[in-house]
This record gives sequence, C-alpha cells and structure tokens, in this order.
Amino acid sequence: MIPTEKDLWFLPLGGCGEIGMNLNLFGHNGRWLMVDCGITFEDSENSRTGNRVEMPDPLFITNRHEALAGIIATHAHEDHIGALPHLWEQLRCPIYTTPFTRNVIARKFAQAGIRAPLVTVHAGETVEIGPFRVTWVPITHSTPETNGLLVDTPAGRVLHTADWKVDPAPVVGEPIQPALFKSIGDCGVGSIICDSTNAPLTGSSTSESTLFDGLLAAVKASPQRVVVACFSSNVARLQTIGNVAHVAGRYIGLLGRSLVNMHGCARGAGYLTDNFNLVQSNHLGYMPPEEVLAIATGSQGEIGAALYRLAQDSHPDVSLAAGDHVIFSSKTIPGNEIEVASLIAMFEARGIRVTQNEFEGKPVHATGHPCAEELAQMYRWIRPRVAVPVHGEARHMDSNARIAADCGVPVQLRGQNGDLFDLVLDKVKRSAAPVGRLWFDERKRVLEKV
Repeated sequence: MIPTEKDLWFLPLGGCGEIGMNLNLFGHNGRWLMVDCGITFEDSENSRTGNRVEMPDPLFITNRHEALAGIIATHAHEDHIGALPHLWEQLRCPIYTTPFTRNVIARKFAQAGIRAPLVTVHAGETVEIGPFRVTWVPITHSTPETNGLLVDTPAGRVLHTADWKVDPAPVVGEPIQPALFKSIGDCGVGSIICDSTNAPLTGSSTSESTLFDGLLAAVKASPQRVVVACFSSNVARLQTIGNVAHVAGRYIGLLGRSLVNMHGCARGAGYLTDNFNLVQSNHLGYMPPEEVLAIATGSQGEIGAALYRLAQDSHPDVSLAAGDHVIFSSKTIPGNEIEVASLIAMFEARGIRVTQNEFEGKPVHATGHPCAEELAQMYRWIRPRVAVPVHGEARHMDSNARIAADCGVPVQLRGQNGDLFDLVLDKVKRSAAPVGRLWFDERKRVLEKV
C-alpha cells in the first residue's frame, strides 16, 4: 500500500475509536508522516504500579520505516508522546516539536538511553518534511505550546487540530486567535482531523483563567494543609496554583517525580518564573500546616503515585491529618472511576476533606477539549469539505460528525483505527492496516503484544 502523488491519506493506528494512545499517519507520494505517538494506562496484576503502559502496535509503519519522513509531537501529554521512548528504535526518524515538548521528550529519551534527532520548531513556522509542507498552528489546550498542523501537499490541504479548546485567557501562552483560523479557512482547507473528546457536551469549555477564584476560595477556607491534585503537564494549572499560594500566603511543594520533571522542563522553556517559589518536599512535613500548599500527582488513583501514598499515610515527606483538605483539580478519565472513588474514600475515612469539580459553586478544574459550541465555531472558521472526527469513542465521534453536518460541512468520514481515509476521493477503506496494542513489561524491559 503506497500512496501516489495524487493521494492524500489519513491512517490512524491509535486514538480513533478510543481516548488516548494517539498515533496518526498521513500518506502522500510514497512517504508517510507520523503525528503523535502516545500511550494509555490499563489495570494489570503484572505491573508493579498496578497500571500497565500500553501503546498502539506500529507494525504497519515499522514495516515501511524507510518511507517514514518524520514524526511530529503536537504537545506534551502522555497520550501523544509517551510511546516515543518505547517505539523510536523501530522508527528511527527525526522528531519535530516545540521547545517545551522537546524538553519533555529529551528527558524521557535521556532516561531511556536513547539518542535521537529532535528538531525544534516554533508556532507559526513552516517546515518541509519529505513531500509534506507543515505549518505549526498555535491553539489553546491544557499544556503549553500545543499546535494544530496545517499539512499541505499538491494533492490537498488538511488541518489536524490536535487536542484543543477555545480559551481567550489560558494563563500560560497566547489566547486562541480567531483571525488566524478564519484566514486558514479563507485560504481553503479540504479536510479537518478534529478532536471529539467533549463533542457530546453542550456549550463551551471553561477558561483556565476562571479557576483562580475557586481554588483561592478553597485554600482560604482551609485552616490546615492543602493538597491540590492535577496533571503534571498542565503548566497553566501549576501557575494558577502558584498565584493562589502567593495571595494566600502559603508555600508550594511538589509531590511526585513527574511533577518535579515537568517543572524542570517548564522552567527550561521559560514558564513558571513568577509566583512559583518552591520549598523542598521533605520540608513540608515540618512546616506549620496553615502554610503548606502541596501539589501532587496521582489524580486518577494510580497505585504508588504521591496522592495514593498520602491517602495510605505512607508518603515519606508528608503525613496528612484530619482537617486537611485535598482538592482534585482534574477530571476523572473514563475507566478510572473506581480507583478515584476508592482514593477519595480513603481520605474521607481519615477525616480529610475532599473537593472535586467546584468549591462553593466556583470551578476548580477546566477541561482542555472543545465542547459542542467550540466545535461548531471551528467548523465555521475553517469551512472544510471533509470532517474526520478522531480522539474519542464512537459516541464522541458521532456527535462531532453531527455538529460538522449541522455547520454545513458536506462530508463526514467516520471510522476507527486501521481504516484508511482517502482525503481526495472522500471515502474510507475499512481495516486497511493491522492494528493492536503493545504493552511494556517492566520486569523484562521489553514490549509484548496485548
């Protein structure tokens, strides 16, 4: 299966029909371009942490690795970059990304002993990668420097949105630029590959900037220690917590290796420079409780993460007590409901207060994905001929397709991993490529088929 100069193909090997584990291919003129290479976590008795690292099986493209022109990492979330250290030896091509994401990938590669060509690209820049002319389009999401991709070939032009939302005040980074997307639409876009995660939800997402009030109110109402659980890659959330700590007169400490690593990557890219003065985590246990604001990993109930150890009172640096306050500034990812509920029950059984979603009617978390009105806005800006919903289960992608149709997009192509989307002829070839999952066996340090 070789694309000709007249073809423009889209082939997802992961992330289409599921949330997480994104791995996408574009094909044109005998070459392939990979966009993202991510993981997911599944419960397993074989893992020391209880969560097994799984990723798409790249067999289709590893059998054609000589035709792979490059890999683009759109942003620094694990479901978009987490598989790179495990799969790069099979792919062996340059990886293109922005400075913050480059820092995150470089740290992962250094820990894995991998030396790979990492090419730094900035928002708005255009790069020739094989037969593909790619422009990085800045877009707002819950981690810095997320970019959509405008992929140009003689056979057609496609906008790959990556993960995104419409945020006029994202705290870290520039706000969404409607004029930029309108101008892209004015130049003509044949197809859009679009995030579907929140498509069934009406209205619009909450801006990151609105969370300050809810988090500050929750911290001020807490007479003892406060622990905020969030995703380590959400640098804007970390900055908001830093701003809250500054106003509330509390010291910040980081609990969890991924938070410490992400903080280093963020500082290296110029973020978290104001109102983010840290104390060492091993000092938190000795400080007056009313002066402590800790940020912890493990909001999904992961066994062994900092929050889990706090719940079990087994963390080496901090021991929580009745009257302390744990705030979940995060969404429970579908499939993790039981683990999160168990975690909350452990805290509450010890008299530790737990807050989720909002405090006194004010939000303490904001999604990073577009709801229905934002999707409609994007379709009105871009006005593509074809919409291809991805990044979601069937119900999410069906909702996205309906929104596109209601906005006048003539063609909606729905499919799943392994289907070949012909973006010139507007058709889908089912099960065109083999798909599956690999998992990383921590004990053997090898990849196994699921």
